[in-house]
Amino acid sequence: MQPRRTILLREAMGETIRDLRLRARRTLRDVSADAQMSLGYLSEIERGQKEASSEVLAWIADALGVSVGELMAEVAERLLAYESDAVVALRLAA
Repeated sequence: MQPRRTILLREAMGETIRDLRLRARRTLRDVSADAQMSLGYLSEIERGQKEASSEVLAWIADALGVSVGELMAEVAERLLAYESDAVVALRLAA
């Protein structure tokens, strides 16, 4: 059994932003317009291809109706879940 690869912060951030957007039943177009950024750039952030600055994260959080703290807390939870899955996979492989 192969252990799960390490997730990068930008990937966890992107997945979390996408989850928040989908939970709010918003489109990329809606959120990008509200955050005053290009749809393509937001898409790259969601796919973990671009790392957003703290200012851009604040715009996205505001567009999604959450605080930056709430966004970061969800990212932290996602990272911890990945890390605990990786530890379990390593223990099972040993």
